[in-house]
Amino acid sequence: MLRRMMVLTGLACLMVSVQGAIAAPLPEAKPGSTAAAVPLKTAPIPPASAGAPKKIAARPNAVAKDLFGAMREPAPLAARSIGSYARGCLAGGQALPVNGPTWQVMRLSRNRNWGHPELIDFMEDLANDAPALGWNGLLVGDLAQPRGGPMTSGHSSHQVGLDADIWLTPMPNRELTYQERETIEAVSMLKGNSEKKGADRGVDPKKWTDSRARLIRRAAQDKRVARIFVHPGIKQALCRFERADRSWLRKVRPWWGHHYHFHVRMECPPGSAGCKDQNAPPAGDGCGSELTWWLSDEPWVPKKNAKPTKPKPPLQLAALPKECTQVLVAE
Repeated sequence: MLRRMMVLTGLACLMVSVQGAIAAPLPEAKPGSTAAAVPLKTAPIPPASAGAPKKIAARPNAVAKDLFGAMREPAPLAARSIGSYARGCLAGGQALPVNGPTWQVMRLSRNRNWGHPELIDFMEDLANDAPALGWNGLLVGDLAQPRGGPMTSGHSSHQVGLDADIWLTPMPNRELTYQERETIEAVSMLKGNSEKKGADRGVDPKKWTDSRARLIRRAAQDKRVARIFVHPGIKQALCRFERADRSWLRKVRPWWGHHYHFHVRMECPPGSAGCKDQNAPPAGDGCGSELTWWLSDEPWVPKKNAKPTKPKPPLQLAALPKECTQVLVAE
């Protein structure tokens, strides 16, 4: 029963699945190309439409993702993560700059490069350490919306400014254009489609490298990090990689998807009253029977005559902590 519940929960979380899709690698700049000559000086975030209301009608029965998805700026309040990772919001959000010495933010049109200052500090620390690990720099996916809250697409978590997606594709030796950041796809690390019966769900040795393992290890060893989510095939590769201190592997949890990026989740920062941490991961390195189950057909291949799961209705504002209404309307 427990395994069945885990499968149903995971399938519900897979809103955007790209299983088995292997995209082309990042293009390098060619001499004289316009791509290399177009710097991205500022984040070209599309402004709210001219007809958008200045004030939000924060009705308790309103769909929360519509309200929080419309916010283009952070709440001018003290930094605070409120609620749980999948049911909360963010006050005093800080933006990760779209360009750094060793990172670039992708999918700028989403305006999801916001987080609690603790997350932003972690991202910059990890990016600064990347070159010493053999990793050129980070390509950063979604963090959170300016005021956190449910997203209009793609995630059920990332609501309190403590989650970040980091691509397993290295940053190129040039600045990507806005268009490239919108269209380039991350590369899957897997051999094939995990949802096929009897599939080999391991990583492709032609794409997986020790530098990727070192980067994830560096992230997991940070005391501020609570968990890291990866595809079970990547967890398997990490279990084989580590030959000394295996304690950090406890934080690395197998989950559906996450084969082209890894998902970092921070602990609730000091001073974030009302922020709800997850329970600590189970003891051990997670490389035994649990991982064997994750690599089997059971979590991936639909059962015959299985009833389809009904989609959950979107969260209403009333389902979030009361403080989230204050975050939403703060000016």
